Amino acid sequence: MMTMIPSWFPLFVFIFFNRIFENSLLSAEVKEGEILPPTIQKLMKGYNKYLRPFFDNGPVTVGMSLDIASIDTISEINMDYTATIFLRQRWTDERLVFEGNKSLSLDGRLVELLWVPDTFIVDSKKSFLHDITVENRLIRIFPNGTVLYALRITTTVACNMDLTKYPMDKQTCTLQLESWGYNINDVMFYWTRGNESVSGLDTLRLAQYTVEDHYTSVSEAVYETGNYPKLIFHFELKRSILYFILETYVPSSLLVVLSWVSFWISQSSVPARICIGVTTVLTMTTLMMGARTSLPNANCFIKAIDVYLGICFSFIFGALIEYAVAHFCTLHHPDCNALMYGGHHMHDCDDDMNGIVTTIASDSSRSKRRKDSPTPAPAPTPTGEPGVVPSSPTSPEAKPPEALTEPLNRCLKNLSLIRQMLRSVNCCHVENPHYIDNYSRVTFPLSFVIVNMLYWTYYLYL
Repeated sequence: MMTMIPSWFPLFVFIFFNRIFENSLLSAEVKEGEILPPTIQKLMKGYNKYLRPFFDNGPVTVGMSLDIASIDTISEINMDYTATIFLRQRWTDERLVFEGNKSLSLDGRLVELLWVPDTFIVDSKKSFLHDITVENRLIRIFPNGTVLYALRITTTVACNMDLTKYPMDKQTCTLQLESWGYNINDVMFYWTRGNESVSGLDTLRLAQYTVEDHYTSVSEAVYETGNYPKLIFHFELKRSILYFILETYVPSSLLVVLSWVSFWISQSSVPARICIGVTTVLTMTTLMMGARTSLPNANCFIKAIDVYLGICFSFIFGALIEYAVAHFCTLHHPDCNALMYGGHHMHDCDDDMNGIVTTIASDSSRSKRRKDSPTPAPAPTPTGEPGVVPSSPTSPEAKPPEALTEPLNRCLKNLSLIRQMLRSVNCCHVENPHYIDNYSRVTFPLSFVIVNMLYWTYYLYL
């Protein structure tokens, strides 16, 4: 007769064998190195990794130090940097005290059996722990219960950059470490050696930057869930400007100088001067577009390099406009060669205008005298009848003198106004268009030198 197997029996068997497997696995992990004394093995067997040290006796203090292995990339577009760091954390766990005078270096996989701080990098966008050939972890236990836990991490961290003085800028980036779940009542962070807790920056070599200064600070992060410990590492980066001088500033300045060549070319050589002007404008436009490829497309940033390229573009465009003005003036002076030696054209115009006004004034005077003089009686004809006077401008059939005086006065006023207008135009008139090139040969280089002095003084020293 068969006996019925209780329904809970398979579950009991599963739990039983699972406990045996866990104990055997723990024993295998502990005995694998064969360096732990029996006392440590006993402590590890009864160790509860889900409870922090000093659970009922105040917060546990965790000391940290950093070793910067490399800073791979610093991106202005994404405003972040990628660095590989060695993060070392120290704390004391009273449950791991053992007798002896030597520290014990354990396999990194034993970290899964210990309590470790839940430290994270605040502004990290992407991070990973190196695992070739095994996970790059270090665990070391000292006789007094102090635990040293080290990791090798590569992380991409956000860095807010002020690019208004790019490429003569300085950027201050930070690396912030916080506790994720334990607040200040449970865990306290501190730098083990103050500013000396971070090493590796003195020997670091970067492509575009040099590390000018670095320091550490201790703070607290305030969130809705409480106050959490925070450690901040600040480092200041200064950009090397030599690359940008050779890549952008020198070519743009040479393009400006090249645009001045047109001032020494004859104004009659229209294709040559237009070719130089258009070529330099297009080349400058291409240079401006290339300089912005590695920068964020943000309207809030007017960078120093944008200001300089805008200045150079303005000078090149001004050289092209200068020839347009000079050529326009040449078209209105067909006797330009005569003007170079004489230059009395406007004086002749003034003399002619004076003659016209004098003639009109004389005619007006004569008309007035005719009006004031008595009108003679008509002479009798041989037949004794009054003769018919031939028609004249003063005859009754023609307009009376009073009707002529008013139009003449208006004409004189209009001519006077025209004369004043011609004089005002003559003030801005260039007698010889070739003088425009002569003036430009001096004013353009001098203005460019003055603007450069103001530019470099402002962005380097202010």
